[in-house]
Amino acid sequence: MDTLRETKIKGDLIYDGRIMQVYNDEIRLPDGRKAYREYVNHSGGCAMLAVDDNDNVYLVEQFRYPYGEVVLEIPAGKRERTEDPKMCAVRELEEECGLKAEQVDELGILYPTVGYSNEKIYIYLGRGLSRTDAHLDDGEFLSVKKMPFHDAYAMAIDGSIKDSKTVVALLKYAAVYKK
Repeated sequence: MDTLRETKIKGDLIYDGRIMQVYNDEIRLPDGRKAYREYVNHSGGCAMLAVDDNDNVYLVEQFRYPYGEVVLEIPAGKRERTEDPKMCAVRELEEECGLKAEQVDELGILYPTVGYSNEKIYIYLGRGLSRTDAHLDDGEFLSVKKMPFHDAYAMAIDGSIKDSKTVVALLKYAAVYKK
């Protein structure tokens, strides 16, 4: 694997924003030549596939500006750099859906854009759900959708659900828990 490793020579911060930084790093390729890598440094996110006792899942519809469309996805949000990923997912489920999960299991870590970002999305499964108060972030607008798991799974398979973390969560839940 070390024969594939690229090493950083120097980093150049191009943009320092509220949720990300953009770098253009000079690197050394495995064959010794120099090259440049532009990438987004992102603190990552956490997401929760919430499944109730009747095998319904809770998804949110939210307008996603970069795509110019409303996207159906599992509750998720930005992780603070020092925040425990599991606690972040629990917080996002409560904030967005007004739900608490008695049992939280890890479904995995997703690298959504390996070509230009170091973002990691930590995905969890929440069960034993109970109601609490939702409290959206300032400027956040969404709609909670409850649906049978099999309907959401079919939408992941037919491409109706396009969000990668949601597709991964649904497929992994089906593979691990629906045997």
